[in-house]
Amino acid sequence: MAAQTTEPLLHGYHLADYVIDRRIGGGGFSLVYLAFDIDGQPVAIKEYLPGGIVKRGELGTVVPIDQDKEASFRYGMKCFFEEGRALAGIRHANVVRVVNFFRANETVYMVMKYEQGKTLQRHIVGLQEPMRETFLRSVFIQLLNGLREVHAHKILHLDIKPSNIYIRADGSPVLIDFGAARQALREDMFTTSPMYTPGFAAPEQYNQRDRLGPWTDIYSVGATMYACIAKGPPPPANERNDRDKLAPAAKSHSGLYSPGLLELIDDMLRLNYTERPQSVFAVQKRLIAMAQAARSQKPSLFALIKDRLSRQL
Repeated sequence: MAAQTTEPLLHGYHLADYVIDRRIGGGGFSLVYLAFDIDGQPVAIKEYLPGGIVKRGELGTVVPIDQDKEASFRYGMKCFFEEGRALAGIRHANVVRVVNFFRANETVYMVMKYEQGKTLQRHIVGLQEPMRETFLRSVFIQLLNGLREVHAHKILHLDIKPSNIYIRADGSPVLIDFGAARQALREDMFTTSPMYTPGFAAPEQYNQRDRLGPWTDIYSVGATMYACIAKGPPPPANERNDRDKLAPAAKSHSGLYSPGLLELIDDMLRLNYTERPQSVFAVQKRLIAMAQAARSQKPSLFALIKDRLSRQL
């Protein structure tokens, strides 16, 4: 009898030059494993395994559940392989590093550098107090560096959200899981099934896919920043289009964060894509200006000591 569709490869399974340790993540289209290479170094391996389309066969092979699913599976595998090839060309500290991709078990695998830390989603959930603005600015200034590089390679991420941002132990972010990514210049870009996360997806991802662009990822970044301060995403964009009940962050979080940051989030969450910042650099420039202004207003250590001594006299 065939195994369950989502059954992962077992501990100790030999996959090309890697040994599977355990499953560490995955969703409806793939599974992610912790594995070790021939030198004993940890790597993350992503397996193309679309739920509802395939099942696990003997010896770990992946096969469509019936002939009607064959074409969808093959086309998705082609996109997955091209995703790996595109990401392998990106070398940036804030973008997941793809070190290898190969075919095995009748499917495709993507090997990535293993990062230690936790997702931004876990960070948000674990907070007892509001997220510090200094931390938020630092994370997104660095993340936008990586996203600029992604856009420079004609790729849109299309699924930026807290669970797709990994925070390393040193606090630096890594943009992960390009499962919804498409090369913006591909002619068949708009024939694929839409992949998006309600709350973080821009309005044009629902029914105006010919209007996708850098501003689409910018909406998702804005929704992610909103989730950092509100501990939850804004309402889905399709609901906002019908009746927008989202209170501007500049009002709902006034006094908790700087006006400039809240206004930027509101601008990024505009339903009309032409009213949002049109480039990642434009967003990053505003964040950097806020950080510089905050540093210039912060009293120096000498001033603090001088003030304390004057109070004691």
